[in-house]
Amino acid sequence: MNRIRPAVIAAAPLALASLCLSPLAAQDAQSQSAPDVETEGTTEAAPPTKGEARLAKLIEGRVAGEPVRCIRTLPSQRMTTIDRTAYVYGSGDTIYVQRTRNPRQIDDDDALVTQRFNASELCRLDQMTTVDRVLGFFTGAVFFEDFVPYTRVKPNEAGEG
Repeated sequence: MNRIRPAVIAAAPLALASLCLSPLAAQDAQSQSAPDVETEGTTEAAPPTKGEARLAKLIEGRVAGEPVRCIRTLPSQRMTTIDRTAYVYGSGDTIYVQRTRNPRQIDDDDALVTQRFNASELCRLDQMTTVDRVLGFFTGAVFFEDFVPYTRVKPNEAGEG
């Protein structure tokens, strides 16, 4: 019997630990399988943010095209920063929307600094950082996605058909 006792004593902490952890494991498994009560049944979409509303106004009357990796840029080309939403390049009939990998980090108080591989194009693989507009200190890195072109839809002239 003395030989069994050390084995029982050695196994006791392990058994005690499993008894303590089993309710936590069961609770975790239940929370993963059960639907969230707060989100269940709520199919209403959240109201658009100020940035989304501003972007919607900019692309109103335009149709989204096939995403592209690079866009042609000129030094005089306009860039608009929409806080927490997107960067918009260009003006006229076609504009390009760049949402980035993490649009919540887009801050219209920051300046976008670009290290390009090509002087006449802006591409998704170019190195982008942001700096504070006033003090000039580094505020973050920006990772571009493909650019989505939005082209203005021309209304049909009367008499065409």
